[in-house]
Amino acid sequence: MIKKILTAFLLLPTLLCAQINTERVMTIARNALYFEDYVLSIQYFNQVINAKPYLYEPYFFRGLAKINLDDFQGAEADCNAAIQRNPFVVGAYQIRGLARIRQNNYDGAIEDYKTALKYDPENLVLWHNLSLCHMQKEDYGAAKEDLGKLLKIAPRYTRAYLMRGEVSLKQKDTIQALNDFEKAIEMDRYDPDGWGARAIVRLQQGKYADAEADLDHSIHLSAKNAGNYINRALARFHQNNLRGAMSDYDLALDIDPNNFLGHYNRGLLRAQVGDDNRAIEDFDFVLQIEPDNMMATFNRGLLRAQTGNYRGAISDYSKVIDEYPNFMAGYYHRAEARKKIGDRKGAEQDEFKLMKMQIDKRNGVTADNKDVADNAQDGEDKSKTRKKSDKNMDNYRKIVIADDSEQDEKYKSDYRGRVQDRNVSIKMESMYALTYYEKLSEVKRIVHFHKYIEELNHSKLFPKPLRITNMEAPLTEEQVRFHFALVDSHTSDIVADDKDAKKRFLRGLDFYLVQDFASSIDDFTQAILLDDKFFPAYFMRALVRYKQLEYKKAEAELTEGVPGASSDSKKQPEVTSIDYDIVKNDLDHVIQLAPDFVYGYYNRANVLSMLKDYRGALEDYNKAIELNKDFAEAYFNRGLTHIFLGNNKQGITDLSKAGELGIVSAYNIIKRFTDTRE
Repeated sequence: MIKKILTAFLLLPTLLCAQINTERVMTIARNALYFEDYVLSIQYFNQVINAKPYLYEPYFFRGLAKINLDDFQGAEADCNAAIQRNPFVVGAYQIRGLARIRQNNYDGAIEDYKTALKYDPENLVLWHNLSLCHMQKEDYGAAKEDLGKLLKIAPRYTRAYLMRGEVSLKQKDTIQALNDFEKAIEMDRYDPDGWGARAIVRLQQGKYADAEADLDHSIHLSAKNAGNYINRALARFHQNNLRGAMSDYDLALDIDPNNFLGHYNRGLLRAQVGDDNRAIEDFDFVLQIEPDNMMATFNRGLLRAQTGNYRGAISDYSKVIDEYPNFMAGYYHRAEARKKIGDRKGAEQDEFKLMKMQIDKRNGVTADNKDVADNAQDGEDKSKTRKKSDKNMDNYRKIVIADDSEQDEKYKSDYRGRVQDRNVSIKMESMYALTYYEKLSEVKRIVHFHKYIEELNHSKLFPKPLRITNMEAPLTEEQVRFHFALVDSHTSDIVADDKDAKKRFLRGLDFYLVQDFASSIDDFTQAILLDDKFFPAYFMRALVRYKQLEYKKAEAELTEGVPGASSDSKKQPEVTSIDYDIVKNDLDHVIQLAPDFVYGYYNRANVLSMLKDYRGALEDYNKAIELNKDFAEAYFNRGLTHIFLGNNKQGITDLSKAGELGIVSAYNIIKRFTDTRE
């Protein structure tokens, strides 16, 4: 007994320390989650769960991290654990619902959203996802009811009108669908989906010129949507504008090179205008994706025959005839091809078979049901298009349109964890950092350089080359272990020599990478105290403090008014301009110590924008651009700053330059402000 009491006393400081550490680890974990370093955040949440398995928060947040890594089963299991510990957390039902959707468990998701709505009846995200679940289950009545409730809560939520319009189309109520789509356009003329949705209705109504006009608007607002070009090609085809249709298919395939409809239909149009060889290329591509597509096989056979490849044509015709033994056109064309290569016997056999089929048809004799099922027609189909699932071989020359099930796919990606603008959200390009890891960009391939940083790299001081980037990459599990080990290694070095500023900086960098911002700031501060001329320490301390402030603001926004939010989070001091002034002071030192370090001006400009000192921000962006004429992010942010100040023309000029230098999202913003009068 005494031994137990003694043990308890001995462990008391440890237990208290563990409690403090758990809170700190939880903060670091949420930092990592906020900055999308999901693998690292899971490692930290694991530590908290091991220390305090009765808390719901680490399970909930770990589930959130897992869903972002597409581990839907793991996310659901963690949400189960969170709900078991606290059944009143709306977010846990929301995330579990999303995880269940990704596993096609729509009933389970509906149950989760309904439960969550009991606790938070005005949550737009919950109503949105619940409606989509009902649409997915084809329970259109329930979907409409949900969307009606959603619109009572948020009458200007355009996505709800678009979704309700889609439901009306499923119910064959074109008039109601059109009303909803027009309402969505009226409320937000800059949402490309409204124009695209109305275009679909107009295509169905045969109003092809109107559909094309709507798609022109949609494409103007969203130039990277392949579906819009496919649909406009269809509208142009119906107006006999074959060249225009082919141009649209070309554009669609530039965006989505694997688009089935684009290749198939372009192949048909190329065949119509005599571009046989390139038409064959399109059908070759289709058959790589769908080797059993008999329509494409037959069309390729026709084209091969026209280009003199009769043996290839015969091979294609034979495949089709094997699949559809009563397809008359197949025998006719194969007979013609066999004649061309001197196979008179084979040609006669095909002609005899064809003649017999024609006689049987006149006499009302039907062949085996299986063989003619796909060829039977109740009457002559005069439409110019067919559904992709249509297997009637007599429709081989018709343009293909998507099946209804494929059109439904567009909503599968529309489930959301937070209501957000589907267009590019207008926000500044992020701050620059010194780090070892950088995300690769397909467009921007600039290597950022500064002489002093390059000298540090040549000194072999760092375990990896130090990069200057604003596209930081999250750590992999292996990298997480590597940097935790480096923290230990640097700690030993610091114990051996605690007067070396660079050693402190090295460890501060490792703490930053594992999202331990408090320890990181401590080390950068020590580095500055040891060497107040070492500007990278000021630069990184400013960045880490800035990120801390951004995280605090985001956390405050999330917890504000949320039922069940922890009291600790509500006690957090409010972020003020004074906090950003501290960040700015560090950047002032950077610029003073390294006036040619362009990223100091850029980061300070971002801070000044945050402080709403737009004139000061413009001066710093100007200086950054003066030092580096190809600084895309500086042009982008300067452009946005001009727009904030009402100088749209200057802003668009800068955004255009940013787009030219590789920031693709600039073009979306240009479109949204081009029509705005200054």
